[in-house]
Amino acid sequence: MGKQKVSIQVLREMKDRGQKFTMITAYDYTTAVLVDQSPIELILVGDSLGMTMLGYEATVPVTMEEMIHHIRPVVRGARNTFVVGDLPFGSYNESISQAIHNGNRIMKEGGADCVKLEGGVNVAPTVKAMVDGGIPVMGHIGLTPQTASLLGGFRVQGKDADSARRLLEDALAIEAAGAFCVVMECVPTPLARLITERLSIPTIGIGAGPHCDGQVLVFHDLVGLFKRFKPKFVKQYADLGTEVSGALERFVREVADGTFPGPEHSFGMSGEILKDLE
Repeated sequence: MGKQKVSIQVLREMKDRGQKFTMITAYDYTTAVLVDQSPIELILVGDSLGMTMLGYEATVPVTMEEMIHHIRPVVRGARNTFVVGDLPFGSYNESISQAIHNGNRIMKEGGADCVKLEGGVNVAPTVKAMVDGGIPVMGHIGLTPQTASLLGGFRVQGKDADSARRLLEDALAIEAAGAFCVVMECVPTPLARLITERLSIPTIGIGAGPHCDGQVLVFHDLVGLFKRFKPKFVKQYADLGTEVSGALERFVREVADGTFPGPEHSFGMSGEILKDLE
């Protein structure tokens, strides 16, 4: 039997069994097909596409239209992988009705299986309203890139007693609001372990240590395609950036010296036809 898409219930059962799962970002059809052929259970079409695909300096400029544009081909390419669609900055912070409207768009127009949004206690009422409206929600606490400036920049969260307590309260509030899962980013390992143990819903870590129920990385970080910066929590499993650069250089060199295209890359024709043209 081939790969089958996991469900929210299956993810909860995996947590209960102590079975780890994985999530990776994808932003286009080709990458989604590769992920779909792997055992990875979830794809996140994250607003990180603003940096990896669109060249923005941060995630804040990403629009709903850009998110939906990228979610659609991922859904087409990953029929057997659970697809999470990010709600970008400015798409859910004006009102609950705005959040429900844009959550509906992520699922109806994009085709995602759920939406993800950032925040804790402050967004719990929004999460509850969305879940009550039939929208599955994945939370995101700790370092929340959309509001990193409010957190003092891209730094580990929850390092002192007060902020650690707030993160635990955030996680519990998101769970109580009905989220089925929560991402924890840049959270100290002991705190992430405590939160994971306290929650009945699965946790997914990124820079949150090994005790979370699942782990997520950005595809371009994992395979070495994004060179602007490398967070401490990233493990690079391949260096495709260097491979691609080398391939491009070899292409230029072979065109210059006449070895490409060779006979095996070219098409022939009848000598008689050619003679008639002379």
